[in-house]
Formats: sequence, C-alpha cells, structure tokens
Amino acid sequence: MGAEAPSRRWWALAAVSLSVLAVGLDGTVLTVALPTLAGKLHASESDLQWFTSAYLLVLAAAMLPAGMLGDRYGRKKVLVVSLVLFALGSALCATATSSAEFLAARALLGFAGAGVIVMAVTALTVLFDERERPRAVGIWAAMNFLALPIGPILGGWLLTHYWWGWIFLMNVPVVLIALIAVTTLVPESRASQRPAFDLPGVGLSVAGLTLLTYGFIRAGQDGWGTLLALLSIGVGVALLLAFLAWEQRLTRRADGEPLVDLALFRSASFTWGVILAAIGVLAMLGVMFTMPQYFQGVAGTSAMGSGLRLLPLIGGLIVGALPADQLVRRIGAKLGASLGFALIGTGLGLGTATGVHSSGAFLACWMALVGAGMGLALATASSAALAELSPERSGVGSAVLQAVNKTGGPLGAAILGSVLSSIYLARLSVAGLPAGAGASARASIFGAVALAHKLGDPALLQSARGAFVHGMDGALIVSCGFAALGLLLALAWLPARAHTQITEQVEVAITS
Repeated sequence: MGAEAPSRRWWALAAVSLSVLAVGLDGTVLTVALPTLAGKLHASESDLQWFTSAYLLVLAAAMLPAGMLGDRYGRKKVLVVSLVLFALGSALCATATSSAEFLAARALLGFAGAGVIVMAVTALTVLFDERERPRAVGIWAAMNFLALPIGPILGGWLLTHYWWGWIFLMNVPVVLIALIAVTTLVPESRASQRPAFDLPGVGLSVAGLTLLTYGFIRAGQDGWGTLLALLSIGVGVALLLAFLAWEQRLTRRADGEPLVDLALFRSASFTWGVILAAIGVLAMLGVMFTMPQYFQGVAGTSAMGSGLRLLPLIGGLIVGALPADQLVRRIGAKLGASLGFALIGTGLGLGTATGVHSSGAFLACWMALVGAGMGLALATASSAALAELSPERSGVGSAVLQAVNKTGGPLGAAILGSVLSSIYLARLSVAGLPAGAGASARASIFGAVALAHKLGDPALLQSARGAFVHGMDGALIVSCGFAALGLLLALAWLPARAHTQITEQVEVAITS
C-alpha cells in the first residue's frame, strides 16, 4: 500500500468506483424495464418478482466466498474475472428469449456482482490508510447511490427510443472501461499465506444467507405471517448460528483456518461499524423505497422524471461524504457517525410532512438533508469497520460488511413495504367499484391510478393517492426510528477513534 503514489491511489479508486457504478446501474434499470419484460418475455407476475429476487439471493450468498477467493488467489484477479462475468451476464439478459434464460442471466449477474462489490471495498482497505479512508469510502458510497437516479433516467430514455435490450447492453461499455482502468491502475494484493478453503464454512454461510434473504423477500411479497417466509428465516438463522459455531471451533484449533476471523468481532470499531452501516442503509431505504413510487404514482411523472427528482438525494450524499475524512479527523468517528444519523433523522422527520401536492423544492430539501446524513454516517461507520481489517484478510472482512448490508436490504424493504401496504389498504376507499375491480386498486398505487383513469373516477384517484401518501409517511416514520437507533448506538458503543490493526509489519503481497 505504501508503495502506491498518492495520485495513483485515487485514480485506482476511480477505476474501482466505475466498477461499482456498473453493478448499481443494472439493479436500478431493471425496475424501469419490468413492464417491457412482461410483454417481450411473456413473463408472469411471479417471473417478474424472481427477476429481482434471484439476483439478490445469489448476491448475498456469494459475498463471503468472493472475499475468501480474493484473499486466496488475488483481489485484482477476482475483480477482473467478476467484471468479465458481469459483462457476459448483461449481454445474456439483453439476448434472452424466455423468462428462464433471463432468470439464469440474472443469477450470473448476482454472482459476478458479489465479486465486484466485495473487491471494491477490499481496495479501500489495501489502497488507503485510516486517515484517507473516510474520503475514499465517501466516494465509493456516492458511486453506489449515483446509479439510483441514473438508471431510471438512462433506462427510460433507451426504452422510449431504442430496442429494450440496450438497457442491459449499456453496462458492457461501462464494464470494458472499468476493466481497462482496473487492469492499468489497481495493484494486485493477496494474503501472504493462502487461507485454507473452509468448505463447511462456505456451505453453511451460503445456505444460511440464501434462506435468510429468501425469507425476507417472501415476507415482503406475501406478508410476515406466511409460513414459508417464517420457515426460511428460521432455518437461515439456524444455519448462520451453526456457521458461527463452526468458525469458533476452527478458531480454537491450533491448525484451524476459519473462513471468518471471529477475533474481528472483539473490536468494537469493527462490530459497531458493520452494524451502524447496515442501520444507515435501513434508514436510507425509507427514501429509496417510497419516493420513486411517490413520484410516478402520486405526482404522475415518468421513470425518467422520477430519476431526475432523486438527484438532490445524491447531491446531498456527495456533500456529506466527501468531507467526512476531515470531519472525522477533528471530532472522531463517534461524533461523526452520530451527526450523520442526526441529519438522516431530521430529514426523514421533515419528509413525514409530505403530502399529495407537496412542492418540488420541499421534497428536494428534505431528501438532500437525508442524503448528506447518509453520506457522512456511511463513510464514518464503514471506515471504522475497515480500519480494523489488516490487508492480510481484508477480502473476507469486507465481505462480512457487505453481506450484512445486502441482507439488510430485503429486510428493510419487507418492513417498510408491510407498513406502507397496511396503511394504504386501511385508507383506500373502493366502495362502488365494479366487481373484481377493487382487487387491482388494492394491489398497488399504480394499479389504482390505472383503474381510476380507465373508469374516469376522480374519487378513486384522490383516495388512492391520499392513501399512499399516508402509508409513505408511516414508512418514513419507521425509517426515522432506524436513524434514531443508529444515533443512540453510535453514541453508546462506537469508539471515538478507530485503532487500526494495519501496521508496517503486516506482510502482504502487493505488486504494481
């Protein structure tokens, strides 16, 4: 790490960030493409749900194995291979002729995406010391969320003017540029002693994360009382507990080489950094989950217009993330993360006042405030966790951070979706509608709006939009609760300063 010139490190970060952007674009553009895919691939509602779910399942399950492979064989090699597979998966999505082919391509994208995401975080540990890392994490976080508005904007434009396959093929040139940049600028690194291939650990972690994520997805789709959802969550938790017990057993053995070094969790900085980063994502989901629906279902904008209206959120995130290193250097990680969560909670609290006819300026202001808090909180919490990772095992350590975050996404969507749906259904009035028509109105805000326009029923339109806004406000209140929890935990448990384990004596094979 010390051999890398300062300017080269930041250019290498730009290359890694471009890789992250390619993965992010794929996830956000899919939401715009689902109606088109339903017709082109003759996909059922269940197929459409699995186009997203299959990606999330494989992504979460592949995190820890990807980290282990990077530590064992070289992180740059894993990143390059993952980018090639991601380009291939994107091309297969564009050329799919059936739902089954498209689903297989989405699974491949999830597998490749895990390698890209984990190796990107690992690069932050290898390239930057604890003083520079908050700014590097801020840039990484900004690129993570930049895809949120860019995906719908580009995807909507391409779907309007060109063949639908281009919304997936547009990833290919981004990946090719990232490949050239990564190959040229990012140094190779690996553990000085190859970690053993912990097959039982890999199997238990993959099975546990898959079932846990699947359970959260089913809970979001079918409700928390669904037997299959509860059973999947229960078995997933049991398998992950078995994984931790197995890793603890290997740790105690003189010749044991566990997949995850559980000694990391003795560090308050790592443990609470991982937890707080996940809580920050849960709080942020209140905006990411509800506002695209609000803009399209209530305000009546297109997917492209929705993406444009999310730009203040990204602008705020950049404003909060980029100076995070200077701020943390002056006030410490504890106060830096606490300030970030306070800003998130304040913005979400203002957001609960959103109504059907709220002005664009009001929406932009509170979303920008949430973004600024998220940029500061995520950069600080992630940096606190990464500061405890030696380059020796940074791959698996980074994978733990990302696995928790990616599993939390479906959990947050299930919780917020349940809150929004229950309030929406309680407030929606479908009295007087033709037999069977009420079901489509109750299914979603989009179904209700389409039905209202079809029937020429302004009362239904007003009721649906009002009901959704009440449900959205409820979801934002829950998100505000997540932010408050993050604030309290940061003040109580996050160390004021991270004490890094990275020293000059750590022997790591890094080649230019």
